[in-house]
Amino acid sequence: MGSQCAVVWDESVLDYDLGGHHPLHPIRLDLTMRLARSLGVLDGVEVLEPGPATEEDLLRVHTPEFLEAVRAAPLAGWEVGHGLGTEDNPIFDRMHEAAALISGASIRAAEQIVSGRADRAVNLAGGLHHAMADRAAGFCIYNDCSVAIAWMLEQGVERIAYLDIDVHHGDGVQAAFYDDPRVMTISLHQHPLTLWPGTGFSTEIGSGAADGTAVNIPLPPGTGDADWRRAFHAVVPSVLAAFRPQVLVTQCGADAHREDPLADLSKTVDGQRATYQDLRELADSCAGGKWLALGGGGYSLFRVVPRAWTHLLATLLDRDLDPETTVPEDWMAHAVRAAQNVPLPTSMTDGADPSYERWTGVTASSVDTSIRDTRHAVFPLHGLDPVDSRD
Repeated sequence: MGSQCAVVWDESVLDYDLGGHHPLHPIRLDLTMRLARSLGVLDGVEVLEPGPATEEDLLRVHTPEFLEAVRAAPLAGWEVGHGLGTEDNPIFDRMHEAAALISGASIRAAEQIVSGRADRAVNLAGGLHHAMADRAAGFCIYNDCSVAIAWMLEQGVERIAYLDIDVHHGDGVQAAFYDDPRVMTISLHQHPLTLWPGTGFSTEIGSGAADGTAVNIPLPPGTGDADWRRAFHAVVPSVLAAFRPQVLVTQCGADAHREDPLADLSKTVDGQRATYQDLRELADSCAGGKWLALGGGGYSLFRVVPRAWTHLLATLLDRDLDPETTVPEDWMAHAVRAAQNVPLPTSMTDGADPSYERWTGVTASSVDTSIRDTRHAVFPLHGLDPVDSRD
């Protein structure tokens, strides 16, 4: 029997720094770990130090030409192609080493689960889900999610479910396994007609023998806790139960929050906390308790990400925090120096009620239309009734 949860972390992961005022600033990770420690969430937890992914690990997902370009980019300047040197993916010193370490951290977390040393594991620095086989994209150099999944498949894991709750479509992971029936990818995201990367329609369902193993739930701008969770529960538990994964991998981007500056969904920290608890329940009921959690997006660096991911750590460790918990003064004193007049939260709640009503069919809500479209696209491929709301 594995331990409760393995936490993979070292301050060296903060070297994945895209520079200056780039939205993916590593301070969000630093503030998360400081908040979790200050609240006692990590008391008695032995944090595991990551090592870099090997070339063999990365080549399971990425092309040799892309790895060569990443290595060469800091010296070659801005003409290397492969999505490098753009506004989203600026070149920085020791870029290959920093990105390989993030992937290595996700493999280290996966190792704990595959070996049986832990039932759950987390790498908050991971979740870089947009990188493709031969190019960087969306702040992501190497796709640690796909690298960890490919590593687990190599170790003999037969069925892996990847569940992405980032506000942006999990396009890189879907592309990596679109024709692989061993991997189910599920993504809840803002509708692709309204947000980059413009993919993730309900009609994207996988190909060949993997028909039905890509599941996409596009959500209209403004979707809040109740509608988001109704969509989640109307689709995800049924397809996971049908697929029967041996490991559940979740990308837990915090950018579906109403304050995120790069997107337009309207979840709250309370809704995110409830979602993490839903993920825990699904891991237990559908994947034998095996749960690999990764970070992801989230660009409200001071007000949202630290609180959301502290709740995630607490959920993984079965140390759930009362939403009314006060944010500690020592954390506030540290954060205020970097926040540059951004008002800081004083408690672990947004004061919202994240409850939802079960889906019973299409109403005037555009969320219910998305639910219908996804159910009709994939449910029959798993022997499920797309109309019966009990499925």
